[in-house]
Amino acid sequence: MIKKLYLVSPGPVPIPEDALVEAAKPIIHHRTEIFSDIFMEVAEGMKYIFQTKQDIFIFASSGTGAMEAAVANLLSPGDEVITINGGKFGERWGEIARAWGLNVHEIVLEWGEPYTGDQLYEELKAHPNVKAVFATLSETSSGSVYDIKSFAEATAKTDAVLVVDAISGLGATPCPMDEWGVDVIVAGSQKALMIPPGLAYIALSEKAWNLVENSKFPKYYFDLKAYKKSLGKKTTPYTPAISLIIQQKKTIDFIKKMGLETIFEHHRILADATRAAVQALGLELLSKIPGNIATAVKVPEGVDGIALVKTVQKKYGVYIAGGQSSYKGKIFRIAHLGYMSAFDIITAISAVEMALAEQGYKFDMGAGVKAAMEIFRREWK
Repeated sequence: MIKKLYLVSPGPVPIPEDALVEAAKPIIHHRTEIFSDIFMEVAEGMKYIFQTKQDIFIFASSGTGAMEAAVANLLSPGDEVITINGGKFGERWGEIARAWGLNVHEIVLEWGEPYTGDQLYEELKAHPNVKAVFATLSETSSGSVYDIKSFAEATAKTDAVLVVDAISGLGATPCPMDEWGVDVIVAGSQKALMIPPGLAYIALSEKAWNLVENSKFPKYYFDLKAYKKSLGKKTTPYTPAISLIIQQKKTIDFIKKMGLETIFEHHRILADATRAAVQALGLELLSKIPGNIATAVKVPEGVDGIALVKTVQKKYGVYIAGGQSSYKGKIFRIAHLGYMSAFDIITAISAVEMALAEQGYKFDMGAGVKAAMEIFRREWK
């Protein structure tokens, strides 16, 4: 049988055809006026997506590179920080901070449990010397989205800065940097920005730049002062990922044409349809604060979660994601992120239904697809 592959993972995501084509074109040199013009269009265009007036700095790295850049540029040896760990990517903030020798106060949450700005403020009062709080907008390991606005309100009452991993969330769910008063946002190219992995982004508030000026950590490739100086010359200090930046220009144009509010609503509809579908199958969501980026679903009793994901991926060619860490085999995740549409979700639900049926799980075949279709029929425009 002919098998097509369908990507419904929380990154990488499908790429618009116009952007795919750009990678096949002859490469240009990065120290030319032609490339500088494209580079600056991307640097300026990303401000629209970050919803900020601050400079955007672009690294040739995964999003984790921008996370480490935030730690290396803001802090000094022995500084106190708070990390909010509600999953694999919140956990990563703590791992990076400890690797740099910081004094880490880690808030460990059950996956999918909420955490409020009031709780954070109490933690900040208990640790008045904290220089930075590291949080996650969209925790794809649990399908959760956190209340970043309330976190920013808490840090604004203190000298601490708020640093947000928005790698999977930026461009898919609201996180207006300037309006909410977020001090640092990091992002990656392979999620809602809809190009392959390989670009990372970071923006800093004036409050955060004050920490940069006093940071004592050694740094070289991720030295933000070097990137700021080069941005003034319409370039990067080191070789940029040329083709990726050209692709990013295409998807920024696409995002601007649709408009952020329309894109946020698009993700909301896809998420609602996915949640309705799995619940119609008698399945339960993991998260109490589910977001519009990915849905984490508990594997029902009597079903082998690892085998379920493998069947969906290998037999039906639909790349959903399994659980991570202690949740491996206990959940599966369907993304509704970036360049996905209604029929990506319907295809994913169809494959999940067939794989569940193969393991003897009892449900009305087609119930999930029907629930998703009802939402799309009602809300799709």
